Amino acid sequence: MSAASKKRSADHLDDPAAASSSKRVSAKPVFPVFDKPGAAADTTPSTFQWLPPLGPNKTCLHAINLAPESRPKVAALDLDGCLIQSSFPKKAKGSAPPTFQWWRPIIPNKLKELYDDGYAIVIVTNQALKSAALVEWKKKLPLIGAALPDVPFRLFAATARDGFRKPMPGMWYELERIFAEGGVTIDKKASIFVGDAAGRASDFAGTDRKWALNLDLPFHTPEEFFLKLPQAPYTLTGFHPSSLQPDAPPILPSSTPLLPSPLTSELVLFVGPPALGKSTFFRRHFAPAGYVHVNQDTLKTREKCVRAAKEALQEGKAVVVDNTNRDRTTRKLYVDVARTAGVPIRCFVFTGSVELAWHNNLYRAYNLPPALAASEPKREVLPYMAFSSFRAAYEEPAQDEGFAEIRRVQWTFEGDEEARGRWNMWLQVDGK
Repeated sequence: MSAASKKRSADHLDDPAAASSSKRVSAKPVFPVFDKPGAAADTTPSTFQWLPPLGPNKTCLHAINLAPESRPKVAALDLDGCLIQSSFPKKAKGSAPPTFQWWRPIIPNKLKELYDDGYAIVIVTNQALKSAALVEWKKKLPLIGAALPDVPFRLFAATARDGFRKPMPGMWYELERIFAEGGVTIDKKASIFVGDAAGRASDFAGTDRKWALNLDLPFHTPEEFFLKLPQAPYTLTGFHPSSLQPDAPPILPSSTPLLPSPLTSELVLFVGPPALGKSTFFRRHFAPAGYVHVNQDTLKTREKCVRAAKEALQEGKAVVVDNTNRDRTTRKLYVDVARTAGVPIRCFVFTGSVELAWHNNLYRAYNLPPALAASEPKREVLPYMAFSSFRAAYEEPAQDEGFAEIRRVQWTFEGDEEARGRWNMWLQVDGK
């Protein structure tokens, strides 16, 4: 399949006109169709059933075919372009019945072989579709189940750009939880993942290979696993933490104290995109010394931030303005406040790429270790526009703006081994 065709199939909708009649599953209404996960079935028997969706926002669809067992060995497989043919929607007159076509005719037998070899069969698929398209997509899943009458399987479908969407590992975490409730621990070394988004020249993305790398699962493309073809060259693009320079100095210059001695009234202005550690830096270094924290996330408007800084300085206090402060015009508001109060103003520039900041944003919203997530306030994911707009309008701070000092803070990861393992994953969805 060409890269252009793969791109058109990104929504994973079925095209009834694309399949030959000899390979189509019957479109007769033999199996129930559920408009909502977990909805009650009609009186027609079916091997496939939707279960209640998973996640805080119910964005991970969950279903089973027959009665799948929890087994230590897992064969995880992508759906479109791997088990069934990828397709894309076409406008058609009338209501076309749901259909699908196997990726290759050997797929049903191969799945049966995996199951007989002791693997738990688990389908993991990204399906970021609009509501009407999602309803149509869901109609063909009972047909797939009916075509596998001797293969119990479990299915997870990520329907939003959140922690369930590959390459983020949320669907695997749910699988581990479900198996653990049944007393089964997954043996990753004995398990496999098969997916077509592998970063090859003809692939629209490297999402599946990244997902396998995140989870340390042996990975195969459909061509390699089902057809026994040799591995094709691939390239994984996008941000990964391994691209960062190791051992960069955390604060420059490092020859002067971080805080004045003795402590005195001053204004400290933070500059940098979201999710580069500004608030953490304040809590660690400035809060213990009694600095007032001025932050627009809390105060909501820039005008309130300026007023809060002015009032704190009038009371003889020291202030940190913890906002992005991306351009000279914004920073001048605080330079003028400091000048009027007769106190020095220092600038701390938090350095790191927007891609790193976006990665941190995804990590803290979706991939924190459970213990850390339970102990910290819930961080909602910020839209990518918050980062791209910062980059577009950013002006590098300069001494002639009126700063007594400009210091640079290089973001570095801090956390235990489990946290670092989660932060080190591929988290960014291809194409954002």
